[in-house]
Amino acid sequence: MSQSTPASLPARMESAFQELLRELGSCGHQAHTLLERAHLPGWCRTPLFFALGSIAKADGRVLEPDIRYAEALMKALRLSPRQRRKAIRQFHEGKNAGKLPLRLALRFRLASLFWPTPALKTAICLCHGAQVLGQPGKARRYRCEDSITQIGLPVAVSDDIFDSYASKIWIRNAAPPEKPTSYEQACLILGVTRRDSLETIKRAYRKQISACHPDKLAQQTLTPSEIASAKDRLLRYQQAWELIRKRHRML
Repeated sequence: MSQSTPASLPARMESAFQELLRELGSCGHQAHTLLERAHLPGWCRTPLFFALGSIAKADGRVLEPDIRYAEALMKALRLSPRQRRKAIRQFHEGKNAGKLPLRLALRFRLASLFWPTPALKTAICLCHGAQVLGQPGKARRYRCEDSITQIGLPVAVSDDIFDSYASKIWIRNAAPPEKPTSYEQACLILGVTRRDSLETIKRAYRKQISACHPDKLAQQTLTPSEIASAKDRLLRYQQAWELIRKRHRML
């Protein structure tokens, strides 16, 4: 990733986007739960399921997690039997086509100029679909980004959504982090995103170091390897905070 600061979105889009990211976090980064809380207009459904089919087939084979996720979205959207059949048909068409037809994307492009929220919700659903197997490979990520740009959103939107998943979901199963060399790596270690404010990042840093502080570790029954791992995490948190602090001071 680039080490530069993130590009700004139009004010109307930025405000809606940040609110949706916060809501996604409160939903445990489950896009179908987000849709249960936030309405998605009916005209978004056909492009959504078409693009999901394309993303699911990116590696040549649709897997069970892709199907379960599509079904979860149908349930969250409360689709009728007829609407479910249409969504399934669009999903299969997307698998075969691999690219969102212009006729399906045109309405999004026009609407996002004045009402970006539906397109942003759709983008979140697509990014979630791309990572149902874990951190997405190039093929899945490319198809996801391609669909998002086709509906009129900048690729920075997909970058930020994936950053949010990386800092909150993927990091849970990751190996112990190495010393960060970029702003994005430092944010990932602290469990924040590159769009968070310095004050937000500072609070996250304090929370992380408190969990593995030597005084707290001394009160627990830990093996030598667990203590060594906690000390390593403490060092990485400190290195990450120092890198972020220096970057903001320079700016």
